[in-house]
Parts: sequence; C-alpha cells; structure tokens
Amino acid sequence: MASAPPLKDRNRRIALYALLGALFMLGLGYASVPLYRLFCQVTGFGGTAQRTSEVEAAGVQVSPVTISVRFDGNIDRDLPWAFRPEQVTQTVRLGARSLATFRARNLSDQPITGRASFNVTPDEAGKYFNKIQCFCFTEQTLQPGEEVRMPVTYYVDPAILQDEEARAIKQITLSYTFHEDKEATAALVAKRHAKPLDHPANAR
Repeated sequence: MASAPPLKDRNRRIALYALLGALFMLGLGYASVPLYRLFCQVTGFGGTAQRTSEVEAAGVQVSPVTISVRFDGNIDRDLPWAFRPEQVTQTVRLGARSLATFRARNLSDQPITGRASFNVTPDEAGKYFNKIQCFCFTEQTLQPGEEVRMPVTYYVDPAILQDEEARAIKQITLSYTFHEDKEATAALVAKRHAKPLDHPANAR
C-alpha cells in the first residue's frame, strides 16, 4: 500500500496553487479595467456619455421637449492650464444637434499635451447623452501661452422620455477634467530643446 505523500510536499503544492490563484486574480484585475470602460461606453453606466457618428445623429428625430445642459470644466492639480466652459448652460431640444465650446490656455513656458476625461450626471442620463464631435476624443497639445477654443457637438436622445428612471430629469451636467499626458509632454519638451546636428562642410 502506497504511503501518503510527505506533509512538506503537500504544503509546497498548496503554496504553489495559492500563488497561481493570486497571479490569476491579479491578471483578471488588470483585464477588468478596459472591460469596465467598454461596458460603461456601451451602457452609459456611471454617467459615461455615448459617442455617435454623423450618420446616426442625422437619423434622430428632434422632439419639441427641451432639457437644460450645464457645463463644467476642471483641471488636474498638476496641470498648469486654465480651462473653462464658454457657456454655463444651454437649453436644447431633445434630438437636436447642439454646439458647446470650452476655452483652454497653457499657463506655462513649455508645450504640454493633455487629455480630457468626462462624466455626465445624473448617471441615468449618461446613455442618452451622445457626442458627435469632441476635443476629448484625442489628445490636445498647447504651446507656451497658447489659448484655444475647444468645441463639442452633441445631442440628448429623445429615448430618455421612455426611461422611467431618467424621463423626469430636467438638467444634465457635462463635466470635463483635463489631465497631463506626461510621456507626450516629455517628448515635446525634449524635441523643443534638442540641438540641431552639426553637418560637415561640403568637400571641395
């Protein structure tokens, strides 16, 4: 009759299984970040606004019902920019294409690249707030002292009226926060301060 494996071997196997389990959960945690973002973009969960195309926007029927949209602009504390909406609120018809503008200025003496994160409140309105064009879709680079206007084209889907949890909403807040892309900024600064290579004189 075979003897049971030594206690030391069993403990070693248990420790190995525990380590593999921990590594699996760690990998799952990293993978869940992009999956969660995708889930929010598709469902509007957590106040994530939707992104739509020109073609899709053109097919939306405009409603006579109006809603108020409030705009909010913020910057990360480490970003030396000024950023604000040019209008505090807009009253828009559901389904109608609307344009809002923000103004950003680089207060530093170096070029800086930033990217805007965004959120819509109340959370229930996120899946009905559709962006057609937005400065938040790409990184934005401002030269020292440069000031620019940043537009966002959007509409609020009339389907919000069919949602029992969202149809009573009278005002939606669209909030942006700019963060510095430190890697992109470092590359810009390095390029700006790079000295041109010395070219040898032409041989005669």
